[in-house]
Amino acid sequence: MTAKRLVKTFFRNPLAVVGLIILLGFVAVAILAPVLAPPQGERGRLNPYRIPRDGFTAQPAPPSEKHPFGTTEGQYDIYYGVIWGTRTAFRVGTITTVATLLIGLLVGSIAAYYGGWVDELLMRIVEIFMAFPFLLAAITLSAVLQAKLGRGLITGMIALIAFGWTTFARLIRGDILAVKQRDYVLAARAIGVKDYRILLRHVIPNAIFPTMVVASMRIADNVLSFAGLSFLGLGTEVGYADWGQMISFARNWIPALATYWHIVVFPGAAIVLFVLAWNLVGDAFRDILDPRLQGSR
Repeated sequence: MTAKRLVKTFFRNPLAVVGLIILLGFVAVAILAPVLAPPQGERGRLNPYRIPRDGFTAQPAPPSEKHPFGTTEGQYDIYYGVIWGTRTAFRVGTITTVATLLIGLLVGSIAAYYGGWVDELLMRIVEIFMAFPFLLAAITLSAVLQAKLGRGLITGMIALIAFGWTTFARLIRGDILAVKQRDYVLAARAIGVKDYRILLRHVIPNAIFPTMVVASMRIADNVLSFAGLSFLGLGTEVGYADWGQMISFARNWIPALATYWHIVVFPGAAIVLFVLAWNLVGDAFRDILDPRLQGSR
């Protein structure tokens, strides 16, 4: 499918267009974060992801002119956290997805291309990792890493990467098993082309499309999973601009959410819209690039 036809088909899907508009809105917010929510004070200029505080009282404050989205427990500015949390979401989503994709491609392509004992060994390793429930395993590893490295983005992302690559490995393996039997691959092997050149130039480019579709949707999954880790206190450090952590500030105020609704609604809406946008765009690309996956929803 040519690029022109792909774009034309994409824009025929109204839900895909809605998802793209929402996603571009988040991109604009992330780029304009220093303008929309300028860092305050020396500490903010050194680390703009630190949410400014307006005191230390426990009771959240409602939306006001100074704080358009109100403040959380501990008087963290929700508006600032939502704006800069957009950059955190893109960083977490892209880094974890790219890392898991590369690991999955490496393992899956080697297993499928060489087959035999190599395939058996690598797939048994994949099955060992997949035997653990993904989120539970990520929580456990994140807790262990946090004890060693302290709280931060790196511990949560390592946990998500460690158990998130297996889906890509199995998916690319299945597609490569079909592609490697085609005539142009067999011809390349017959004339003595090196294995790594066959994989990089002939096999992977013709087998990667379904994997890329899944990767576009996995960004939203990784952001949602990281928000869950932050909610449990296993993600970023306290006061870092992260949507999951901002919702965690509402845990002590659940009985009074009718009054303090703003501490959940604004960061929660950001998470919902961000995940929805990626899923809508990913669904559209799935229908366009790999119609075989339509029935697996």
